[in-house]
Amino acid sequence: MNQNNYSASSNKKYHLHSNHFLGIATLIIGPILLLLAIIVSIHFGASNLSYSSVWEALFSYDDNVSSHVIVRELRLPRAIAAAFVGAALAVSGAILQGMTRNPLGEPSIMGVTAGASFFIAIAFAFFPSVSYLGLMGFSFVGAGVGAFLVLAITSFSRGGITPVKLALAGAAITSLLSSLSTAIGIKFNISKDISYWYAGGVAGVQMKHLAIIIPAIIIGLIAAIMLSRSISVLSMGEEIAKGLGQNTRVIQFLGTVIVLLLTGAAVSIGGMIGFIGLVIPHITRFIVGVDYRWIIPCSAILGALLLVFADIVSRMINAPFETPVGAVTALIGVPFFLYLARKEGSGI
Repeated sequence: MNQNNYSASSNKKYHLHSNHFLGIATLIIGPILLLLAIIVSIHFGASNLSYSSVWEALFSYDDNVSSHVIVRELRLPRAIAAAFVGAALAVSGAILQGMTRNPLGEPSIMGVTAGASFFIAIAFAFFPSVSYLGLMGFSFVGAGVGAFLVLAITSFSRGGITPVKLALAGAAITSLLSSLSTAIGIKFNISKDISYWYAGGVAGVQMKHLAIIIPAIIIGLIAAIMLSRSISVLSMGEEIAKGLGQNTRVIQFLGTVIVLLLTGAAVSIGGMIGFIGLVIPHITRFIVGVDYRWIIPCSAILGALLLVFADIVSRMINAPFETPVGAVTALIGVPFFLYLARKEGSGI
């Protein structure tokens, strides 16, 4: 299936397949499952806490009780961070896929995540006393640089932009920026500091970090929902969108800013966690159809749910040691990516 055929099928599905019932069910049941997942996440760890202890720590906090301190200072921030990072990455992927009509669109594949991590390495090397807010700013700029490089390379290729070319350019830019980040880490002796971002994970997140990141992600999610109708129209094809009176340049610009905000915030707290933005929008599209007014909010919930569970699994695989959560999401995402790449191979 080439890119034009993908657009045509999306156009057809837009009219024929929009399951409001499953969308409403996802928006009702999803948050309940997410809350349960967060409670389970707080329960699991190097030493499993009873659910009664978790309840007491949340609603009858006593800083003299060690289990209460563990819940409030370590496990609750970690679970909340996983939920928000998962939601941000899933919505970023949904927007990228909708705007570019590229089923392989995803922050880590499109070079956005690698760009953000590269600029975080620069911040550690040249601005070691940078604040967490400043770190998020570096991450935001880096995300934009990574996306720009991928789009620039692809746009100059023979035959124009295709989904697989975007994926290949993204892989090349990701490899380049990752190598440069490693070189910076070795040169300035900060490899240990930046290794956390390349492994991907939410361990060690504190409430003071969430106080900065959560408002940025919430703003990005609200903006994405407000733009969702326009993305639905744009996903039908740029010519159709223009014919319906849409200013496609403005929508693409706003969508890109939202993606950079969400991805920049997510990377600054969770590092290079890949494939959530690839897998979740496809699953959501299968459940609710191709109307982005449903895809975006449902992707946020399912993305949050996936990363919370992936974080739980990362603690169970090799307990009491932790496996990077990025490795867990890759176990799901890589086969899915290869399947999509093969399916879209005729578009090269």
